[in-house]
Amino acid sequence: MAKEQKLDDSLQSSEATMRPGDQAPAGTPGSGEAVCPDCSGSGKKDGKPCENCSGAGIVIAGVGGG
Repeated sequence: MAKEQKLDDSLQSSEATMRPGDQAPAGTPGSGEAVCPDCSGSGKKDGKPCENCSGAGIVIAGVGGG
């Protein structure tokens, strides 16, 4: 049971650090970093930090297809 709790805590921690534009928590299988589509990777939009990527210029997106 302790192992399950540790996994739950880890998932909650990852979810808490997700940016608005992220499609999945970092490290999720089948996901990877992508250039933020709103700011084109600059981290800024209209002179302010981009709200989609929180100013990072990247988002976590699904990769591959199926």
